[in-house]
Amino acid sequence: MTMKRFFCISALFLCAACANDLGNYDYRDLTEPDITGIEANISVLTHARLQLTPDLGGNDFPDDRYSFEWRTLARSADETVTVIGTSRNLDYEVALPAGAYTLFFKVTEDASGVYWQTSSELQVSEATSEGWMVLCADGDDDRARLDMVSAVTGETYTDLLKDNGMPEMKGPRRIQWSRFADADSPYYLLTDDGATRLGRNGFEWKEEYRLIYEMGNSDDPRPWVINDASGSKMMVSDSKTYYAECLVSVGLFGPIGDTPLNAAPVIGSNIVTQNIVVPVVMMYDLDAKRFVGYAPNLRSPDVGGYAPLQEMNDLVKLLGEMDNGGRVTGDAFAEFPQGLDFVWMENTKYDPNSTNMGVVYTVLKDGDRYCLYGTQLGELWSVVTVGDCTQALSRAYYGDLSGCTNIARAEHFAFSSLKNYMYYAVGGTVYRVDLSEKPLTATTQFTLVGETVTCLKFNIYRQSANLTRTYDLVVGSVKDDTGTLRIYEGFNSDGNFRGVAPEVHTGLGRIVDVAYREMLK
Repeated sequence: MTMKRFFCISALFLCAACANDLGNYDYRDLTEPDITGIEANISVLTHARLQLTPDLGGNDFPDDRYSFEWRTLARSADETVTVIGTSRNLDYEVALPAGAYTLFFKVTEDASGVYWQTSSELQVSEATSEGWMVLCADGDDDRARLDMVSAVTGETYTDLLKDNGMPEMKGPRRIQWSRFADADSPYYLLTDDGATRLGRNGFEWKEEYRLIYEMGNSDDPRPWVINDASGSKMMVSDSKTYYAECLVSVGLFGPIGDTPLNAAPVIGSNIVTQNIVVPVVMMYDLDAKRFVGYAPNLRSPDVGGYAPLQEMNDLVKLLGEMDNGGRVTGDAFAEFPQGLDFVWMENTKYDPNSTNMGVVYTVLKDGDRYCLYGTQLGELWSVVTVGDCTQALSRAYYGDLSGCTNIARAEHFAFSSLKNYMYYAVGGTVYRVDLSEKPLTATTQFTLVGETVTCLKFNIYRQSANLTRTYDLVVGSVKDDTGTLRIYEGFNSDGNFRGVAPEVHTGLGRIVDVAYREMLK
């Protein structure tokens, strides 16, 4: 800690003529504070309270004669100065972005303008750098609100976006991370009012984070999810499907074709590996009621110059006709269905035959009949020998869900990446279906009395230290306008959550979506 004394002398005084000086001065001895009690190096977390009580020595420094100021100077290129306190003792909830600062404490004698100042080094670290991001709907107008359960402090922080400068957005849909987003702003907030990225440092917001600035045209999309596919990212908004090439650098989004495709909001893709040369993603056409595949690299002359958008049965046929078409395996169903209504689609890492192809599950219905299709997507071009997949696609699973309890009332589904299990929620009850058994039936896992399940999912982790946590069931629920987050351990329980005591976090908003923020390197 360093301390200096400063004098403020008016220009008028300097210009006064010494010859007219009659010696009429009110000489006073200045009482100089001896400032101690502030450490030279201070570390603090965001959202914590920084409380400092300096000792000014043995003399009195009354508030009616002295002013006090605490301010920080960012030790970064912009050198931002922020006043964080104007009283003798500092009691400040840290809202500064994470980073290095110089902290100044200034004592000023008001009458003379003389001031004394000390400085310390301040390091601010982010309390929300790891933990559960909980997207909530707030108030009667469903304002998008972001709460967080911090793995750093164990504390819950609410309404983190209220002071970040972002315009109010309503109708929250999803909070997610993307491997192909800008490294400094890798989180997407998706709402009815639009979509934007959020920064890694305190979820800061800038105008250029709006999704509209990632578009190759003037569209202002409102997707429900942004899917990371192999070397690309895709999304659906209204009747358009958008694609952005990300193999070399992150490109802009553009529509995949001139023909409108009213696809379901979730796009099926292989999330086990990114090492595929001619990948395919799968969508469900809500108008034509059929599966379609999109493989942009099919149009390459080296591959054959084929149309990238194919009905899935036509794609299977094409692979058989191509000189180097990839293998189609699996006989769980003979053909991809048509004419059924879409209910749900989800990507998983469940890979029963270790083919580096996670199963994409799709729930469809025809009146009271509910059925489940499982598809694995891989490498369409058999010439490739350096990739991870040796198959093009597999018709991996079919099951009739019609006999499962209250299946027609299910609003949320979740599919395990550990076992061939499906879970669904009706009101406050969560059911499990063992997809390896026939006929398919549901068993109750647990009931949250008086609560309604509003989010049911398995969080897909990226870092190896967290991989077994991918099997934990994440449940968000609401009761009396207040949300509760529960995490049910899945690896040791082998996916049977009956009797499992969850990790519980209360005091949240009306939960819409949950995603785990892993520590970024």
